[in-house]
Amino acid sequence: MRDLDLLINAARDAGDIAKKYFNASPEVWEKSGGQGPVTEADLHVNRQLSADLQTARPDYGWLSEETEDGEKRLSTERQFIVDPIDGTRAFIEGNKDWAHSIAISENGIVTAAVIYLPMHDAMYAATLGQGATCNGTPLLATADKAIDTATVLSAKPNMDSKYWATKAPPFKRTFRSSLAYRLALVAQGQFDGMLTLRPTWEWDVAAGALIVTEAGGIVSDQKGQPASFNNPHPQINGMVAAGGIHQTLIDALA
Repeated sequence: MRDLDLLINAARDAGDIAKKYFNASPEVWEKSGGQGPVTEADLHVNRQLSADLQTARPDYGWLSEETEDGEKRLSTERQFIVDPIDGTRAFIEGNKDWAHSIAISENGIVTAAVIYLPMHDAMYAATLGQGATCNGTPLLATADKAIDTATVLSAKPNMDSKYWATKAPPFKRTFRSSLAYRLALVAQGQFDGMLTLRPTWEWDVAAGALIVTEAGGIVSDQKGQPASFNNPHPQINGMVAAGGIHQTLIDALA
């Protein structure tokens, strides 16, 4: 089985599990260190993905938001990078915009990725060098356009003047709670860009980074540098992903 087919099948299985907990008052805990909530659905999905994926590819490393990290993955040639449920707060609140985000990286580069939104039945998928799709339809990020006509997915705190060389560009800001979903929507051309300007966990953005680039967009950290994955500390310096406005956003950042 191709890596991408493996990820697609695993994501659909994860969706079947998560939907049983959605709007069913799952048990919720707060993680230590202010890292936000986790539900019994996150943990169940994580167990299932670990079983499905690591059984199929036992030589691949494992990095997941809901699994204690270790050094073992650093000595592997390829790694799974997994967020069992991205957008857990949305999941708890009954909002449908949560996703399963699953990627495979090799030498710091994502080679296969899926973002699956079970409540929308939307399967975003990509393999390195082979384009990106949603439910089989090819994706294309937006081309050049004026920044004052662009719509960018971003949390409100990112608009603070401290992040910008002078002030934030005059794009229209909107929001989705799941970082993975934001990236998928940029790849789909529904929005012109997305940005997050805080240290960003790899499992939130690894799959989306490949899907955007395979849709013709550009992905970088907030300094304009390429994002690299499977780092010893699995965070990157924010993320800016966009079609034609990418360089405009980078140039405007402090």
